[in-house]
Amino acid sequence: MIPGELQALFRRVRFIAFDFDGVFTDNMVYIFEDGREAVRCTRADGIGLRKLERLGIEPYIISSEPNDVVAHRSRKLKVQFIHGCKDKRAALEELLQARGLTPDQAAFVGNDINDLPALQYVGFPIVVQDAHPDVIPVARYRTQRPGGHGAVREICDLFEVVLTKVED
Repeated sequence: MIPGELQALFRRVRFIAFDFDGVFTDNMVYIFEDGREAVRCTRADGIGLRKLERLGIEPYIISSEPNDVVAHRSRKLKVQFIHGCKDKRAALEELLQARGLTPDQAAFVGNDINDLPALQYVGFPIVVQDAHPDVIPVARYRTQRPGGHGAVREICDLFEVVLTKVED
């Protein structure tokens, strides 16, 4: 059961930005002998992201990591993205302004201290279960699942539950 105050936050959101590492991934990186990197993600996230789109919520990925793995995964998920982003809050401001949205109509999902300015900017800050302790107090919702292990899908499913719920 989701408390009414929290349901109101879900209902306002029209745009949700996700960090990548530690949210879509388990924050681990595999490094091959030739220097290439690989990360692990769950395929269930793609189905969740489609749910958001059907609900009229635009998903977006904003990552400080300049690695092309972010670009490749984002394209595979058919989600617009920015990677190598130095200032996530400024990027969010521009994205919302371009869409005619206010911070209260946005959510951000993060996991670490570099996400703090973006989390503080939006109306609905969300962190994953295994987020860094410094960002947890800022969150209005903390997932039950850790990053890279279904946290993104959990969030998408919750939006679906709240937004399709028939009022009593």
